[in-house]
Amino acid sequence: MSYALVRQVRLDPDAYARATGLHPQVVGRLVALGLLEPVRNARGELCFMPAQVAAAARIQRLHEGLSINYAAIGVVIDLLDRIGELEAALRDRPTTTQGG
Repeated sequence: MSYALVRQVRLDPDAYARATGLHPQVVGRLVALGLLEPVRNARGELCFMPAQVAAAARIQRLHEGLSINYAAIGVVIDLLDRIGELEAALRDRPTTTQGG
């Protein structure tokens, strides 16, 4: 059996709301919409991994910068992620030269 040497940092919903600048009710709404993915701690309580802070920042940029509503942000994020994957695949693809 193996044990983690370092305890993972997790934020409770209130700490997460403070870290992201979002109102706790907005955090709950984003979780309900599937835009944020909390995990459960040993006591079964919701908590957030630090990477979810970056996810909240991305959501806020789309919502405030482009005036996209929260319900549509999921589709936009999926499309942006897919574009990123396709661009990475193109970069990693071996180039072929044309001609004789």
